[in-house]
Amino acid sequence: MKRRGKVHTAGHRFKGTECSVETAQFVMIVYNRSDQTLIGLLVVVMAAAEVQEKLSPECKQFLYMGTLPRGLEEQPFKKICQFYEGNPRFVTLYDTINHIPVYSAYTFKRSDGSKKVDVPWMYEPQLSTVSDSREMQQFPSENVHKNFEDAQAVLDDYSNSVNFERGQLNPDEHQAHPNDKASTYTLTNVVPRAREFNIGPWKNHEHTIRRRLNNYCRGAAYVITGVTTSGQTIRRHNINRLGIPTYFWSAYCCTDFDHNAPYSERSKFPAFAAHGLNEREDNKVQEMTVRQLEEFLKKVTYVASSFQIFYDNCVPLNSGNSALHLP
Repeated sequence: MKRRGKVHTAGHRFKGTECSVETAQFVMIVYNRSDQTLIGLLVVVMAAAEVQEKLSPECKQFLYMGTLPRGLEEQPFKKICQFYEGNPRFVTLYDTINHIPVYSAYTFKRSDGSKKVDVPWMYEPQLSTVSDSREMQQFPSENVHKNFEDAQAVLDDYSNSVNFERGQLNPDEHQAHPNDKASTYTLTNVVPRAREFNIGPWKNHEHTIRRRLNNYCRGAAYVITGVTTSGQTIRRHNINRLGIPTYFWSAYCCTDFDHNAPYSERSKFPAFAAHGLNEREDNKVQEMTVRQLEEFLKKVTYVASSFQIFYDNCVPLNSGNSALHLP
């Protein structure tokens, strides 16, 4: 689908400079790769309905050792347990100001890579009204978005963008059951992804991970895929609507794997990671260890010095290097 839209760099206020953003509650530090300087990005934080202040046990099943990434606890993002057809499907940490997910965490299911293309796009009711259904809902046929578009993305935000497509963080090709695939078609699992990056390097990376986990992961595989932002936005009606990710990143953890796999694959277990630049060019996806990804993210976005994607670095509990897991 062809899309036309405006890309805007929001005004910032940091160390005394002027700001067009009115109210902020925390500072996100990002690394600007073009001029090698740090920029302070003030992020507006609005009062929004609680989705899940503390994840329920049924939602923790999508996280290694039931543990969210550490080092983002102080950020006022919303935790969404994504429900579809009566069951939890995956977990998303959502930014209600930039109207994009920070990351989605899911369990990989062995799949042939097929897509479920007949699913309508959905939204998350509880981001706007805490008493509303916990089930993701299909967007209404009429343009009645005003009651929930302040807290999340709507279809109109993507309808006129030429350069960016709706990119899933939990991709349907990493799921097997039709309902698991369908649940990935919610805009709370979607960010603007440059078309050339989406259909090229990042799609190839998703294929690579699917084949690797299909072939060599014997147990549960936990995946977390997220983004970093640098202040650029897609605007609609002269209003900032969607934060544009600078980088996409992803990491998986599978402690039960095939120890007889070729070394080139065995060396990428129990955990491995990658990141890629969300641009039309120079957008190669680079694979690396999870710790290397964590150090990279500490440089390019705001995370605490204690930032850790997987509990105990995805070290198996029966390993001599593993610490005791305390609930």
